[in-house]
Amino acid sequence: MSSLAARQIVDDVETHDAAQAKTMPLGAGIRTGAEYLAGLRDGRDVWSRGKRIADVTAEPGMARGAAMLASFLDKQHDETWQDAITYVDEDGRRCPMAFKRPRSKEDVKARGRAYYEWAKWSNGMFGRTPDYKNASVMAFAAASDFLTQGTKGPGGAQMAQNMIDFYDYVRTNDKVLTHTLVNPTFNHARAKEGKFSSEVALQVVEETADGVIVNGARLLATLGPFADEIEVFPSTVLRASEDNIPFAFAFAMPINTPGLKLLCRDSYDEGKSTFDAPLASRYEEMDAVVIFENVLVPWERVFLYGQPELCNQAFNATNAVVHMMHQVACGKLAKAEFMVGLMCKIAAASGRDKDLHTKGLISEVMMMCETVRSHLFAAEEQAHEDQFGTFIPLRGPLDTSRNMFPKMYPRMVEILQLIGSSSLMATPAEADFHNEMSGDVETYFQLANLESRDRVALYRLAHDVAVSGFGNRQALYERFFFGPPALMASAYYDIYDKQPKIDRIDDLLAQG
Repeated sequence: MSSLAARQIVDDVETHDAAQAKTMPLGAGIRTGAEYLAGLRDGRDVWSRGKRIADVTAEPGMARGAAMLASFLDKQHDETWQDAITYVDEDGRRCPMAFKRPRSKEDVKARGRAYYEWAKWSNGMFGRTPDYKNASVMAFAAASDFLTQGTKGPGGAQMAQNMIDFYDYVRTNDKVLTHTLVNPTFNHARAKEGKFSSEVALQVVEETADGVIVNGARLLATLGPFADEIEVFPSTVLRASEDNIPFAFAFAMPINTPGLKLLCRDSYDEGKSTFDAPLASRYEEMDAVVIFENVLVPWERVFLYGQPELCNQAFNATNAVVHMMHQVACGKLAKAEFMVGLMCKIAAASGRDKDLHTKGLISEVMMMCETVRSHLFAAEEQAHEDQFGTFIPLRGPLDTSRNMFPKMYPRMVEILQLIGSSSLMATPAEADFHNEMSGDVETYFQLANLESRDRVALYRLAHDVAVSGFGNRQALYERFFFGPPALMASAYYDIYDKQPKIDRIDDLLAQG
């Protein structure tokens, strides 16, 4: 890139919301849903189904998902939930609980209760609620000493301060964040070696006095069109080599930054009623590939730069991954409970709750649910202070849960399919209760313990979980939530405390 082009990018950014991009002013705390939706109407560059979206809050296929998230933000102002999901900081601002730095085991438990409450509102089907990234940002700010090791750009001390400033900005302005970690794969063999391809991967193409200019793509940003800010953090498989220096960075920026584009998948919200598509009509959170076209990232927004060895350590060394796993485990518990409830409702409605085979299948799901609950309990009860003075849940149970749930959830869906059988397909539309077919529908779709309309509503819900495009996206999402299962299992093996167990074997063998 020429210096003239770089200067033009700098000029463009400086004319674009300089207060937000540069100074990151403190806000008043929690926002209303209306304030959140208004913030999404900011000229962001979002594309879907072959066209640019003028307003994600009004676009069919997106609007209802944004409105649902707005309703969650409104709950922060409701006395019913407010004390459970928010806290008051030292300056009197009420902020989301996920931003609170835990200083005791009770603080860890309070955060867990808040995560669980958020997850119950969608029964775990809105996977990327804001508390997930809030927990991550809190952890990085609390462990900002780690960032002081940086030696590139403005240096580690400034990078650490940038992180603290960003944390205070998003916390006091109640910003909704998404993130992106993964570079597109151009050459599988190179990617497997921890190297990225300059043809497609997001990389620094130039340094300027104002910041770094990045170009390339990242995937996959869940909630991208509905977020205020995006965290662009380092991949954890980045090899520490000179070749990878251009790919080593961590920064954040507003979604409407010039040159940042979101290319979305097809929406699973096809405009059906909440009766016909009870999940897809409510919880479409959208996923997007993020394209950076020579985007200037101001130095004030950079947290790590040019040091692959630090980037690789970032999530583990700061314990951000532990706080993120805590939020995830709470969400998976809510989701597992929902699956148990749905299957039990179907069994009771059809009278199959006395059938040994059916009860055996559902009990398998119940055991999965209680396994997640026990992992969560063990992690919170053994919370302890880390090296930065922050209390964290015990990692082992959470790590176990996050490795098991990607196997559990597809099995839950399979069991729902086995229980639902052809009834998952025998699902008239809501309109069929109001046309010349209504008499037939009322007669032929009743169950022993359920009227026809209630039966159809129940099975349409099960269909949305186990058969629909929305449901299949959920299953895929769970399989790869934290990464490829084989990579996750290998990492689990590496960090597991193996030596005491090996010593016992050695002791036994030494006895002769």
